[in-house]
Amino acid sequence: MAAAGAGGDDLKLLGMWASPAVLRVRLALSIKGVSSYEYQEEDFDNKSELLLRSNPVHKMVPVLIHAGKPVCESTVIIQYLDEAFAGDGRPALLPADPYERAVARFWAAFIDDTLLKAMYQASWSKTEEEKVEGKKKVAAALKTLDGALRDVAGGKPFFGGDAPGYVDTVLGGLLAWARSMDVINGVKTIDPVTMPLLAAWADRFGALDAVEAVMPDVNRLVEFSLSLTT
Repeated sequence: MAAAGAGGDDLKLLGMWASPAVLRVRLALSIKGVSSYEYQEEDFDNKSELLLRSNPVHKMVPVLIHAGKPVCESTVIIQYLDEAFAGDGRPALLPADPYERAVARFWAAFIDDTLLKAMYQASWSKTEEEKVEGKKKVAAALKTLDGALRDVAGGKPFFGGDAPGYVDTVLGGLLAWARSMDVINGVKTIDPVTMPLLAAWADRFGALDAVEAVMPDVNRLVEFSLSLTT
């Protein structure tokens, strides 16, 4: 159990260090400047009673516990954090405008429903044919996001505009995983030639202090990923 800042009795995050979904929540906390929380690392082979009690439906991380009340699922947690920790100079992740907020939620859903599923297929399918097909789907989804960055951001550096927002956080949770796959496969997942806007975004987002503070080590992720396939 590791503490991330003092006075975290009121806020606790149950997670697993290599999980992209958990990374999303840690990114949201960091970007919003919420440093006073307790982080509890979970062992999937021996899940804690707190995790099983807090998420009885899926029994999975991440789970955010705020004032004794659990919130589950990464995108739900991010939206909760944005509302529960609003004001006091903290940046908003979701736009104030209802239409812009709906657009952000659409692209976040696209990332989970299309890109994330394709990444799982590319990485964990049983046959090479399925993996190859998955990689094609990953490339297509990323190219779609490259176009979305152009259309949604309108030339600004992030999906959220001048500062990272909800979509940046949801997609950013996959960056460390993508970079570990780059090392394993020897090919850039986010190709700067075919998706230049998204590649530039990944560099900008990854260089933010709030992001660097919580990003897992890529080499450690590579070792972890390879251990799952042996």
